Amino acid sequence: MRGIILAGGSATRLQPLTGALSKQQLPVYDKPMIYYPLSVLMLAGIQDILIISSHQHVETFQVMLGDGSRLGIHLDYAVQDEPRGVADAFLVGDKHIGNDRVALILGDNVFHGPGFSTVLKHSLQRLDGCELFGYPSKSPDRYGVAEIDEQGNLLSLEEKPSRPRSNLAVTGLYFYDNDVVELAKDLKPSTRNELEITDINLSYLGQGRARLTQLGRGFAWLDMGTHDSLLQAGQYVQLLEQRQGVRIACVEEIALRMGFIDADTCYRLGEELSASSYGGYLMEVASGLGATLTG
Repeated sequence: MRGIILAGGSATRLQPLTGALSKQQLPVYDKPMIYYPLSVLMLAGIQDILIISSHQHVETFQVMLGDGSRLGIHLDYAVQDEPRGVADAFLVGDKHIGNDRVALILGDNVFHGPGFSTVLKHSLQRLDGCELFGYPSKSPDRYGVAEIDEQGNLLSLEEKPSRPRSNLAVTGLYFYDNDVVELAKDLKPSTRNELEITDINLSYLGQGRARLTQLGRGFAWLDMGTHDSLLQAGQYVQLLEQRQGVRIACVEEIALRMGFIDADTCYRLGEELSASSYGGYLMEVASGLGATLTG
């Protein structure tokens, strides 16, 4: 499976923070926002990932993340000239996807919960069309809304309804088979002049090939589209990291635990950042998992 992180958009709601930086380059406590969606794809076992951003920001991402080889993955980059909707990612990423399945994640989403890697792998194993991830929300009208029956079967999907049929928001993480590329090519722009991801999901639902995984108690899903939500996400990460002593979305540690890199490589990456507590944490983790380096 290939992965795509959509890190474009103008982020006007976060101005003036985004006057020179992409939203996904802003800090969320101790790491750039882009680390959080990247960590989700890595937890799903995906090692071939495309990052889509605007022309003025894509080079900064390349400097920040490189080609991914230090993490045992491969990163490519593509430009989205202007925001044309979430589903446009499949058109921009057509060559990257090729004949494979694809996971798409929005670049401003944080997911965290126990056993999340297992949840993701289970969803991949049962993928037969489209797999969505739902999360209870007090304001579901801000998102796509899913309706399910008592057995958890997906019944309907609506985009930002004024009268939601449920409180189950569709999050910014999506798994698809390869048919999604052709479906995206056939889409017509909505009244917002965007290619809507909900229209693709409705196509799969009409074929009886859309399923939904519920992320319930114990999980957190945060999107960071406003100043308040950006601050809240940082405070959430800070609180858990300080109380539990582990790092959320630490991509080097995830690479180690997923077997993408070995303990010695992880230790060296920590040494490069040893002036920060983040680097010290990496060295401790690597030492605990068998790194042979010292100093």
